[in-house]
Amino acid sequence: MKRKLLLLIFLILPEAFIAAQTSDFNDTISGYLGEIRQNTKLNKDLWNLDLFGPVLLVDPQTRKIYSNFADSSGILKPDGDIFTGLLPARINIANTSLNWSGKSWAMIMLPLPQNKQERLDLLSHELFHRSQRALGFRTANSDNDHLDKREGRIYLRLELAALDLALKTSEPALIREHLTNAMFFRKTRYSLFPGAATNENKLELNEGLAAYTGIMMSGRTDREKQDYFENTLIQFQKYPTFVRSFAYITTPIYGFILSRSEKEWNKQISDTTNLTDYFINAFGVSVPPILCQYCLARYSYKDILDEETTREEIKAKQISEFKKTFIEKPHLDIILEKMNISFDPRNIIPLEDYGNVYPVMRITDNWGILTVTGGALLSKNWDKVTVCEPAVMNSEKISGEGWTLELNHAYKVEKNLSGRNYSLKKK
Repeated sequence: MKRKLLLLIFLILPEAFIAAQTSDFNDTISGYLGEIRQNTKLNKDLWNLDLFGPVLLVDPQTRKIYSNFADSSGILKPDGDIFTGLLPARINIANTSLNWSGKSWAMIMLPLPQNKQERLDLLSHELFHRSQRALGFRTANSDNDHLDKREGRIYLRLELAALDLALKTSEPALIREHLTNAMFFRKTRYSLFPGAATNENKLELNEGLAAYTGIMMSGRTDREKQDYFENTLIQFQKYPTFVRSFAYITTPIYGFILSRSEKEWNKQISDTTNLTDYFINAFGVSVPPILCQYCLARYSYKDILDEETTREEIKAKQISEFKKTFIEKPHLDIILEKMNISFDPRNIIPLEDYGNVYPVMRITDNWGILTVTGGALLSKNWDKVTVCEPAVMNSEKISGEGWTLELNHAYKVEKNLSGRNYSLKKK
C-alpha cells in the first residue's frame, strides 16, 4: 500500500488566543515576516544558504492563514502587504514543513512567541525543515521506544547531566571530562538496546539539526544560549516521555559546545553522518570502558535511579490499562491509506510490540478526519490506528471516548464477523 506520510508536530497554545482580524494585526504579521526575512539573510553563512521561503502562519481556531506568498490554487488573496485565506480541513495545522498548493512551505501555528529570540528560533527551525532537501538531508524519523524503558531513560538523563556540567564550566579539562562521561553514558545506552544508535541518529539528524539551526539563528548571545540550554534541561526532565523529544536538546548542546572551537562544524555533516562518532572525534575524547562510582554520583545517579524505578512501576499499570483498551476490549481498527498526521512528540507512550499510544493526534486520510483527545494506538509500521469502541455511530460521524471520526461518504464503520471489534471499510 502506498502511503504519503507527513509528520507534523503540535506545540502547546494559549487557550484564549484568537487572531484579531484587523489591519493592525496584519501589519504585525507583515513585520514578523520581514523580521525573519532579514534574519535568514543575516545568517545565510550558517548553511551557505538563505533559508527564507514561503511561510504559512495559521490560526488553529479559525484556520485563517497569513502568508508572505500566494499559492497556485488562489486560496491566498492579497491583503495589504501579505496574503490571507483559509486552510482546507484536510491539512493538519502544526509547526512543520509541507508541500501544498504548488509550493514548499514552512507552517507555524499562531500565536508566535512575543519574545523575538524565541520567535526567530521557531521560524528558523521550520524554515530549516523546509530547506532540508536542498541541504542534502532527507526527512527521517524513527521510533526510539528504548527511551521509555528504565535503563534507556537513566542513561539519557545521565548523559544530559554530564552535558549540563560541561555547559556550566569554562575550564577546558573539565569540559572534556564531562563530554567524555556524556559519551560513555550514550555508548552504554546503545550497548543495552540493539538498534538504538541507528534510530537515535536518524532523529538527531532530522530534528536535532533543525533545533540547532533555530537556536543559532535566534539572535541570542552565547551567554543567552547557555542560559537557554540550562533552563531547557530542567524542563526536559518533566516531559512524560523522551522517545521523540530528546533530539531537540542533545544535538544542539553538543553542537553549541563544539561551535566555540569549530564554528562551521555543521557544514561537515551529511545525511549519512554518525553524529555520535563525529562528536567523539571532534572533541577528541576517548570513551572509557567503565566509570567509577564517584563519576556516577556526581551526576546524581542514585536519585535518577530511584525516580526511574518509581516511574517504571507506575508505567506498568498504565501499559496494562492501554492493553485492555486497545487490544483486549472491543475497539475500532482503521487502516491507513494516504495519511497525514499531527501529534505532540513529548507524550508518546510505547505499548510493547503493538505500537505507540498517542494521547493527542489528528489524522487526515482518504476516509476522512480522525481527531483524538483521549488516546489512540498507532501500529509500529504506521499502517493502522486503533481507538476504543465506538459509542455513537451515524453515516457521517463516529465517536467514542476521547475520539471523533468524520467520515467521507464512500466509507463506513461496521462490526467484524466476530461481532466484537469494528473496522473501517469502503462501501
